[in-house]
Amino acid sequence: MPKINVLPKQVAELIAAGEVVERPASVIKELVENSIDAKASNIMVEIQHGGISYIRITDDGCGISSEDVPKAFLRHATSKIISDRDLNSISTLGFRGEALAAVSSVSRAELFTKPHGETLGTHYKIEGGTETLCEEAGCPDGTTIIIRDIFYNTPARMKFLKKDVSEANAAAAVVDRIALSHPEIAFKFIRDGKQTLNTSGDGKVNGTVYSVLGREFSGTLIPVKGTLDKIEVEGLTCKPVSCRPTRNYQFVFLNGRLVRSGTVTAAAEQAYKNSAMIGKFPGFVLYLTVPFDTVDVNVHPAKTEVRFSDERRIFDAVYSAVKNAIVSGDTRPEVKLKPPSFNPFERLKKEEYTQQPIDKPTIAEKIYGTGLHNNAKPVLRDDSIPSFVNNYSTVGPRGEKVEATVQPQYPPTPVNTRETEIKEKIAVDITKEEGNEKPEIILIGEAFSTYIIVQMGSSVFMIDKHAAHERIIFNDLKKHITPAPQALLTPVTLNLDPEEYGAVISNTALLKDAGFEVEDFGNSSVRVFTVPSSLTKEDVEGLLSELAENLLKKSVAEVERLEDIYHTVACRSAIKAGNKLSPLEMKKLAERVLYSDDIMYCPHGRPVAFEIKRRELEKQFGRIQ
Repeated sequence: MPKINVLPKQVAELIAAGEVVERPASVIKELVENSIDAKASNIMVEIQHGGISYIRITDDGCGISSEDVPKAFLRHATSKIISDRDLNSISTLGFRGEALAAVSSVSRAELFTKPHGETLGTHYKIEGGTETLCEEAGCPDGTTIIIRDIFYNTPARMKFLKKDVSEANAAAAVVDRIALSHPEIAFKFIRDGKQTLNTSGDGKVNGTVYSVLGREFSGTLIPVKGTLDKIEVEGLTCKPVSCRPTRNYQFVFLNGRLVRSGTVTAAAEQAYKNSAMIGKFPGFVLYLTVPFDTVDVNVHPAKTEVRFSDERRIFDAVYSAVKNAIVSGDTRPEVKLKPPSFNPFERLKKEEYTQQPIDKPTIAEKIYGTGLHNNAKPVLRDDSIPSFVNNYSTVGPRGEKVEATVQPQYPPTPVNTRETEIKEKIAVDITKEEGNEKPEIILIGEAFSTYIIVQMGSSVFMIDKHAAHERIIFNDLKKHITPAPQALLTPVTLNLDPEEYGAVISNTALLKDAGFEVEDFGNSSVRVFTVPSSLTKEDVEGLLSELAENLLKKSVAEVERLEDIYHTVACRSAIKAGNKLSPLEMKKLAERVLYSDDIMYCPHGRPVAFEIKRRELEKQFGRIQ
């Protein structure tokens, strides 16, 4: 029988370090969280060679008193909890008292620290868990900790580290996420002598997201804010049209801590149902504030997983906050046109395309032109009209000269005056749109028998008529404002396979709520007596089979299954691309879409309409800059 041994202190510390220190990035996470708990306003992280050879973290927090410095590097030494009761309401990021002990046991650590108001600070060194220096030193308020040569004493761990660039990328990702979690703190990250992150620390989430995640992502976001049962949800989430093919841009922070939560992610994604395209995922940065005694953060050594006392309340709070943000903050997708690839004025000198002063023509020259022969018959002309119009107006079909019917005009308006007029017209259109008066919708036409083109105010809109009609039907079904279900002249009998038959029979009440009155006809057959008013008899057979198949696949709440039925009915009932509409029908459809705030996307998540602002078109044609 193997003999049981008590492990030496050094071995036990190395094993414990394995739970906390996986790579340089995990060292940075633990130490920066300590800086945040120390109430720092500015935190700087510097690494070299991916953090393997050098990490320095500097903060302006409260510092550590000289007598407490050696104790801070002992296992289970912490200033953040005292008794077991404190575990029921943890409000700090670090609390285990293992970070400094674990890190110092596998590296060479050096510390400079001074509490505010003290004259001198402390300089402390510890290598492989063994103290080598502790002395007074002059240093600024706060704490600076330097970590060198991670895993120098554990070669087995060292060989699992990746290349410097990979470790540096992981470290940068950790700093990015912590910076997002605390926009009120200014963060700097220096990588091999180059600063790659600098946040302002002004507390504004938008600015921090811009600094960390970039302009492209931050430009797609709308604000989120909501409260439910003492659960506060704030932050930013993307517009449905900007959903992404991966979940890489989903960040959840709970009481200032970055966490992974399937409940929060599922709630946020559910809020996008029938707005985002299938297979696309929303990006969001959400901050949850919950009572500390309703969440357990002591689930995992890395403190990234949490357990809620009431998952359903968390789900409802996140769902309602994100859903309200989508409804109130989303706008129609706007098309941004690229600048023209060729500008004919670029090759000309300024004086060649700037309007030159000219002598004013006489009245006779305005009417008859200049350079007429004495015997020539005067011909009316107008230089403000294109030459092909003048030629057509002054020459008859047999070559004879005829008098033009076009009235003479004054010379064209100078370019700068024209640009001013255009800007003023755009301003007037925008003012109308911002007022209570709904701008008139002018039908321009239809493209490819699919897209309706209209003008409203200072914008042109292209509307997908199938997607628009599908969304209208879907919304009406959900609001129960559709006409009563229509009774079929003769009931339709359908033969289904046994599984589909069972799904339909077990959901007859649900189908009735959607407008289908279905009766068991025996031998895997059903009879349909009524259908939603938007359907025809020809739609029934294929539609009911599709509904049965969907009911078999989904084991979700009744309200969601009902929405799936509405979705399927709307898709089958909507006008299709290629269906002909009269001008009046197209205009009415456009009015229903553009005068409503809840018709943005079809139930599949595709945009219903795109907007092209007049200013974009004016830029393309060189009318304005």
